[in-house]
Amino acid sequence: MYKRKLYLFGLLSTFILLIALASAAVSAHLTRTNLAQSQLAQSLLSEHQQLSSISYRLFKQLTDELIFGKDANQAKVRNKQQLINQSILRIKQLELEQREALGEAITQGSVEDTDALEQLIQSIVDEFRAISLSNDSAPLYQQQRLQNLLEITIDNQFREAINSAVIRQTRVVSDINARIETLNSSIVWFTISLGLITCPFILLGCYWLFNALYQPLTIIRTGTDAIASGNYQYRLPETLDDEFTDLVKALNSMIARLSEHEDKAAAYRKQLEFEVETRTRALKEANSKLTQIDAKRRQFMADVSHELRTPLTIIRGEAQVTLRQHSADNDVYKETLQTILEQAVNLSKLVDDLLLLARAEMHEFTLDFSKHDLHALLAQQVRLWQKVTKSREFILNWTLPQPVDVFIDEGRIIQALTILVENAHKYSREQEPIAINVSACESMVCIHVVDIGDGISSSDLDHIFERFVRLKRKGDGMGLGLSIAKAIAEAHGGKLEAKSTLGEGSTFTLMLPADYSGDA
Repeated sequence: MYKRKLYLFGLLSTFILLIALASAAVSAHLTRTNLAQSQLAQSLLSEHQQLSSISYRLFKQLTDELIFGKDANQAKVRNKQQLINQSILRIKQLELEQREALGEAITQGSVEDTDALEQLIQSIVDEFRAISLSNDSAPLYQQQRLQNLLEITIDNQFREAINSAVIRQTRVVSDINARIETLNSSIVWFTISLGLITCPFILLGCYWLFNALYQPLTIIRTGTDAIASGNYQYRLPETLDDEFTDLVKALNSMIARLSEHEDKAAAYRKQLEFEVETRTRALKEANSKLTQIDAKRRQFMADVSHELRTPLTIIRGEAQVTLRQHSADNDVYKETLQTILEQAVNLSKLVDDLLLLARAEMHEFTLDFSKHDLHALLAQQVRLWQKVTKSREFILNWTLPQPVDVFIDEGRIIQALTILVENAHKYSREQEPIAINVSACESMVCIHVVDIGDGISSSDLDHIFERFVRLKRKGDGMGLGLSIAKAIAEAHGGKLEAKSTLGEGSTFTLMLPADYSGDA
């Protein structure tokens, strides 16, 4: 039942729409045709104005030829004549198109006047040529023939011909604009009439369909409002007319699927929130680490600049002071060179340390491995450290039951141990000994360097092995020593760890792969 009503209303609406579309198509075609003719008339106006401009410039150049001689402006005159011929040809073509489109009544005289204008221009040019060849010895302003040409032929006849053509095309444009205005008025009144006729039918049809469909649509709307509010337990009654049964079943099926999707979406949303929170936390941590690294880099650059500036300043100062002394003896020169050498050695050591860390970071740290007796190596180093630092007691505690062989780069391991011992000496209390304890750590051997001093805070301990870190405690330095020691340990396949208690001291443990099968 509802389908027939809808079909009837659709046919009526389609008929009205076809009438409107047909009228729109006709009006569009007529408007396009009139606009094309208006554009054609505008083009003719522009061509006549251009022809007038070129002709006047040609006449001026021909006048200059009479004044300055026959050879003056010949190339320009020929160029202007070509432009005039081209312009007249375009005007003729456009006027023929206009006459075919509008008829001879509206365009009467246009083509004939153009032929006459062409002849007039040619006659003016021929008259200039004749005057030029007349060999009249009288001054130009006294030649009556030239005055007639300029004042009568050009100023009057030529100007009137151009103005006549312009006025004629202006009249054509006005006629076309009047046609367009009349067409627009007709379209407006036709549209108003069509609206007045069809609107009552459309309103009545809509009212009729609305009354017929109101009850089932109200029921369906109630169901959709329930769905929109999130009530996925609501179900529409399937007792409506046949036209709405499939729709109601589809809506009920959709409600069931939405309920299922909502449950899944809630679970996904919680999972996404958790992942976003986790990722955000990780990004914040990464950003914090990057900020810290950048701050350390800036501090490191400042420290490097300072460390490089100090020896360079000493070298420059010593050299300048010595050079200013006119009667310096060999001892002065020797002392100056000794100072310069010491500072150069310091600079070389700083560069070597930086190069070592860079190579370790790029995994280009090359080592010269060889087998060594660890006990003999440590005993020899303890004696050397004791000899160098007589004010501090160094104690070697060997707790392993058998000798241990290590496959190491002797020079680099001694460098790492020296860094740890120097740090222990720097931060230990006076008169307190430094202990070097050796013990087994599973498959490795552990060398513990123990000092008794102020210790290191837990916050500083987390960053003690990082590059560019220098704790604001005692002593000076670049903050590279522990980084170098750790790089050496890791290059040997070992580790370097630190433990500390504030007020008691610190323990640095160097762990190296060991071979426990060696002989004493």
